[in-house]
Amino acid sequence: MSVLHKSVVSIKNNNERHCRKGSDPLIQTARGKLQTRRSKLNDQIDKELRMRNGAENLYRATGNKKLREQVAVELSFFNSNIQLLKEELAELNSSVHIYQHDNCSKCVPMIPLGLKETTEVDCSVPIQDFLLEHYSVDPALFQSELQELHLIRQAIRTPIRDTAGLDLLIEYFNQLYYIEKRFFPTDKHLSIHFHWYDSLSGVPSTQKAIGFEKGCVLYNIGALYTQLACKQDRTIISGLDGSIKYFVKAAGAFLHLECHFRNAPSMDMQPQTLAMLAALMQAQAQECVLEKFIMKTVQDGIIANTKIAQEAALVSEKYRETHRLMLSELVKSYIPFSWISMAQTKHYFYKGLAHYYIATGLLDQKDSDDIEKLKTMFQGLLIGAEGRDENNGLKLPTNSEDRKILGKAHLKESVLGHEEALRVHDLCKQLRKVDHFGDILQKTHERALKKFSALEEEDDFSDLVTVARIQGKSENDVVSVTPEFSKVKVTDIFKRLGPISIFNV
Repeated sequence: MSVLHKSVVSIKNNNERHCRKGSDPLIQTARGKLQTRRSKLNDQIDKELRMRNGAENLYRATGNKKLREQVAVELSFFNSNIQLLKEELAELNSSVHIYQHDNCSKCVPMIPLGLKETTEVDCSVPIQDFLLEHYSVDPALFQSELQELHLIRQAIRTPIRDTAGLDLLIEYFNQLYYIEKRFFPTDKHLSIHFHWYDSLSGVPSTQKAIGFEKGCVLYNIGALYTQLACKQDRTIISGLDGSIKYFVKAAGAFLHLECHFRNAPSMDMQPQTLAMLAALMQAQAQECVLEKFIMKTVQDGIIANTKIAQEAALVSEKYRETHRLMLSELVKSYIPFSWISMAQTKHYFYKGLAHYYIATGLLDQKDSDDIEKLKTMFQGLLIGAEGRDENNGLKLPTNSEDRKILGKAHLKESVLGHEEALRVHDLCKQLRKVDHFGDILQKTHERALKKFSALEEEDDFSDLVTVARIQGKSENDVVSVTPEFSKVKVTDIFKRLGPISIFNV
């Protein structure tokens, strides 16, 4: 029995070590190679920034006019190099197509986030000193615990891009609670420097506060959720369900980070940035809800088309709000321009799609002359004061000619929306590289234009009416979901020091 027991324990320990092993994503996957290039750029930016800081100090310290001129020239070179490196990093952050599922070449692309990079941290010496000074125990007795902490910290630097990688990050995040309670007094900081790079700009930040470490790990939990969401096969229902689940959890992680971790030194963890990222993830989740609704709905009948139009209008509204947050003073100059263009493009695209489905309901459905169903349709529209009727509050198209005029007006709005989406898309160099997105925009525009042109040929003299804005509405309006940290059970690594409620700092 003892031999069997030892074998079981050995297998269990091997499994634990395997679960805590990070990946080497640069070799195995395109996403990993992208992360590797990002890591190298971060190192180059860090080097250039340190050299620039040295030159700035020399410029301020010297009174020699000739030397100041030479240093000024060097500073201009450093600034130029840093700008070029940041532009290259922005190009990487715009490479959304790499993160998409192979089957999603005909789907609208989603925006994922890259992980924050961090350097190796050796906590053993400061913790050993603290064990001796505060707990009065021999640090040599806790070498296995220190090694375990080091291994899990190393593993979270390159988590595997699946649920095991998520569990690893959450395990370390939960473990930091115990580490903070045991070794990080509120009145002083240990000589442990946590060094992390900004996920988008590559600018390094260093702090001794363990709260910075926890915040960065939580950011990577949210970022990994976005990558898993983009990785799902959105051509099937189960894949769309997975994308929705991961996007709302990503939004929840960023909102949790915004509420609980203040005074972050890096721009990617500022409140304005986190609020924008949460809005972006909610918009992308709502977009997946629309795709799922279209896939499941039999597009027959005026009510079915109205519901799709309302779903599309809600997606458009969420992207409009996301675009507004992206244009805030601090965020606009920080995030890639392609993200701003993508949000604006999708706002116009789904606005055009909503009007197209209303037009389809009015013009092509067998039950388009059903007054009760028309009333139901108009409940999803915001009619201006000029369109109200004294009897029922809505001016309904009661005959085929009125329906044709109104449907034609919605088609015109659809064409204009799709044209604007194409215009914004084509202004962005990075988006133009995502060929299939441009194809989708072009085909939906041609579809709406063809239908509109057919009506123009039938009647060139009818006056177009002003259509109402479509009220966004969904049967599943997504909300953010805070990650369930308690689902990943952890054991206090340093439990041998005694109950944390008694034997802590």
